[in-house]
Parts: sequence; C-alpha cells; structure tokens
Amino acid sequence: MDLTSIIWLAALVVFLIVEAACPIHLVSLWFAAGSLAAAIASMLGAQFWLQITLFLVVSVALLASLWPFTKKFLKPKISPTNVDAAVGAQCYVTAQVDNLHSQGQVKLNGMEWTARSTTGELIPQGTLVKVDRIEGVKAFVTPVRDEVTV
Repeated sequence: MDLTSIIWLAALVVFLIVEAACPIHLVSLWFAAGSLAAAIASMLGAQFWLQITLFLVVSVALLASLWPFTKKFLKPKISPTNVDAAVGAQCYVTAQVDNLHSQGQVKLNGMEWTARSTTGELIPQGTLVKVDRIEGVKAFVTPVRDEVTV
C-alpha cells in the first residue's frame, strides 16, 4: 500500500469522525465517500490527478444529488397548533368586549374565549371580529368592518 492510499484512508477516517461528532448530521459524509473512491483508485494504481478528480466528482455528485432529499427528511415539520390556527380567524362576540372592565368573550371554533380589544375600543355583543393574536387564554380581537370601494 503506497503513501497516497494511506492518505486517502486517513482522510476517510477524519471525515467519518467529523460526521459522527457533528450534531447536525450529513456534514462530511459526501467527502468520506469521495475519499473512499479515491483510496480505491489509488490502490488500483491510478495517477494522483485521477484520484483527486475522482474525489471531487464523487463528493460533488453525491452532495448535489442527495442534499435536497436529506434536507427534506432531516428538517423537522412544524405544524401549527389549534391556537396558532386561530390567529386570523373570524368569530362573533358573545359578551361585550370592554378592556377597561376586563370583560368580553368570543366564540371561536366552538369554544368560548376571554377576549380583549386590540385597539382598546368597546366591542358590542354580536359583532363580527378578527383574532389578531392569542396571549395565554385571551384572544385579542378587532371588529371586521365592511370595506366599501368607490
């Protein structure tokens, strides 16, 4: 076994150690595969320029072809919760919203929520409102006004 084979195998080991040590997976696996290809080429007697070319071609080809798939599967899917889905929803006021007296309720997705006015205005019972945000157990709402276009 010649020196270039040993160097490629050492590079393979280093890339595998880096891959194992990184909390984010699939960082250097592509280069480990390229090192393996170059080491095999070196053991078969290929010239050094061919080993380097093989290392680069295999590494780049694997990285380019497999990275979109790995990114898709390694990225966690974040699904909005019921509360997140409520933001932007429209609902009706079931008890007058009055921030000054800490009163108000809306019926949102079949559930009664404590409501506060985002703007601080008094919102009478029966008014159609839009949920601006949720803080704890309170829905902050603003009245939905019909927009008239001229």
